[in-house]
Amino acid sequence: MPRHSETRFLPYTPEQLFDLVADVGRYDEFLPWVSAVRVRSNSEEEMVADLIVGFKAFKERFTSRVQKERPDRVTVDYVEGPLKFLHNVWTFKPAEGGTDLCFEVDFAFKSRIFESLAGQMFDRALRRMTQAFENRAAQLYGSSNDKAASAA
Repeated sequence: MPRHSETRFLPYTPEQLFDLVADVGRYDEFLPWVSAVRVRSNSEEEMVADLIVGFKAFKERFTSRVQKERPDRVTVDYVEGPLKFLHNVWTFKPAEGGTDLCFEVDFAFKSRIFESLAGQMFDRALRRMTQAFENRAAQLYGSSNDKAASAA
């Protein structure tokens, strides 16, 4: 079962990063492998959403519950689909000049075949996903170079 945890410094406010991560309805615009999103319900504290995730001819739908604790934390838990479980936590800690973003994910597939495939591709897929979030933040809020230039 793949598990990963990392902390990265990003030159954005916790509120900006919270808004980016909590905006699940737009994941299909920038996340690799997410081809469609349907938000079933959404409030300030909780969202339930379906994501269609695809790799070439393989497509699966899964449903997750997103708990939002603005601006500090977003927690994602699996509801239904091809997984045994999924637990994902994003925390946003203010730091000088930006935010320390902590990302944790733990999941397992029901199928041992998918589990072994995921294990082989997990690191590469995770790097691609985290880079997609960073690129989206730069697109929405400007890059760190833009911020340095505007501060000068």
